Amino acid sequence: MFITYQTAYYALHRRATVQSGDVLLVHAGSGGVGSAAIQLGRAAGARVIATAGGPEKVRICKDLGADVAIDYLAENFVDIVNDVTKGRGADIIFDPVGGDTFDRSRKCIAFEGRLLVIGFAGGRIADAPANHALVKNYSVVGVHWGLFRRLMPERIIEAHRRLMELNKQGAIRPIVCKEFPFEALPQAMELLATRKTWGKLVIKP
Repeated sequence: MFITYQTAYYALHRRATVQSGDVLLVHAGSGGVGSAAIQLGRAAGARVIATAGGPEKVRICKDLGADVAIDYLAENFVDIVNDVTKGRGADIIFDPVGGDTFDRSRKCIAFEGRLLVIGFAGGRIADAPANHALVKNYSVVGVHWGLFRRLMPERIIEAHRRLMELNKQGAIRPIVCKEFPFEALPQAMELLATRKTWGKLVIKP
């Protein structure tokens, strides 16, 4: 809850100023921060589109509240986002993947949209052409929650209280893929590295 939901909350509410009615595209929607972003987007009144790899992870995104869930292994998310938004695109794109996903996201972002740079799970740090940002009038927005936590700790306390309220209301529910004993840590890391997990893994001492 502390890292994944705080990161998603900071990204959506402070960096992207999410509003009710916004179209939010969440990449890696079945992952830790992605699953948090889906739920927090829904709680804020956004229309949520999520991407994930494979039918099982797509189902998880739908169960979490995504209005539309896309299997990026079998479908072109750019075409689907533009289709369901009637060509307008997504107001907010939550991208913890980077690389090719970031490049393609620029093709389905709305005018005055916000493309959130959460991380680089895809392995490549993408470039952001300034001319394209100018033409479509969108923002590429960095999300460094760790630095924010150190600079503004009082905001972290405030956000955590809000997250606890949302949890009590049932608006968010952290998902645990599997629990491991500490000696199985290498096995858990291998599952993460090969993208065979969803939500969070828990290691018990």
